[in-house]
Amino acid sequence: MNLFLQQLVNGLSIGSIYALMAVGYSLVYSIMNFSNFAHGSVIMLGAYFGYYAMTILGLPFAGAAVAAALGSGLVAVALERLAYKPLRDRRAPFLYFIITAMGASMFIDNSVIATIGPTPKMYPEIFGQGPIALGQINVGRIDLAMLVISAASLAALILFIDYTRVGKAIQATAYNMKASALMGISPNFVVILVFAIGGALAGIAGILYGMKYQVFPQIGAITIKSFIAAVFGGLGSLPGALLGALLLGLLETFVSGYIPNGTQYRDLWVYLLLIIVLIVRPAGIMGKSSEDKA
Repeated sequence: MNLFLQQLVNGLSIGSIYALMAVGYSLVYSIMNFSNFAHGSVIMLGAYFGYYAMTILGLPFAGAAVAAALGSGLVAVALERLAYKPLRDRRAPFLYFIITAMGASMFIDNSVIATIGPTPKMYPEIFGQGPIALGQINVGRIDLAMLVISAASLAALILFIDYTRVGKAIQATAYNMKASALMGISPNFVVILVFAIGGALAGIAGILYGMKYQVFPQIGAITIKSFIAAVFGGLGSLPGALLGALLLGLLETFVSGYIPNGTQYRDLWVYLLLIIVLIVRPAGIMGKSSEDKA
C-alpha cells in the first residue's frame, strides 16, 4: 500500500508538469485548429530564463518563476506575430502552420546551442535536500513543489477561463471564430492572449522541470509526452488535456514501479496508449470530432 501511495504521488507530480505543457497545445488548437510544435522550444527558453534569473540576477524562486513566465509569454506572442499571423492573414493551409512551427522550433533550438552552448546547466538548490514525510510515504521536496505550483497555476487558469469576460471570449472564439467576431470579439486579441497564456504556463513548466532535472537546448523534447497527453485527453479540450496529462504521469510511474524493467520500457507503453486511443477514439477522451485535426 505504501508503494502504491508513493507511486501515486510521484505520478501526480510528473503528470502536473505534463498538464502545464499540454494546456498550451490545447489552447492554441482550440482557437487555430493546429498543433503548435514550437511549444517545446518556448518551454526550453522558460527553463533558461528561470536559470539566469536566479544565477545572474540573483532573484528568489518566486521572482525567477515570474521572469520565466513573462519571458516565455513574450516569446510565444512574438512567435505568433512573426510566424503564424502572416499565414493567418493569407488563409494558408494548416499544413503550412505545422511546417512553420517545426522550422521555428529548429531555429530557436539551434540559436540557443550557437549562443549559450549545449552544456547542461544545473539550478541552484532551492527547496533543500531530503524528502518530506507524509504519513508512511516520503515525497521529494521538488516533487511536492511541482505538484503544488502546477495545481495552483492550472486552478488559476480554469477560474480565469470560466469566470471572466475575457475567458468567456476565449471560449466563444474556440466555439466559432466567425460568429464571435460578429459579436464584437477581436479574434486577433484572443489569439495573442491564448499564446501569451500558453507561453506563461510553458515558462513555469520549464523552470520546474529544469529544477528537477537539468537545463539544456533539447529539453523541449519532453513536450512529445505532453502532446500525447493532449491527444489522449482530446485536443482543444482544456479539461481533457489536464485529465490526459495526469493519467499519462500515473501510467509512467506505475509502469516503472510495478513492471520489471518498466523504467526502460515506459515510453513504449506511452506510445502504445497513443495508438490505442487514436484507433478507438481519435478525438480523445473529452475531445470533439473535427474535420481537420493536425
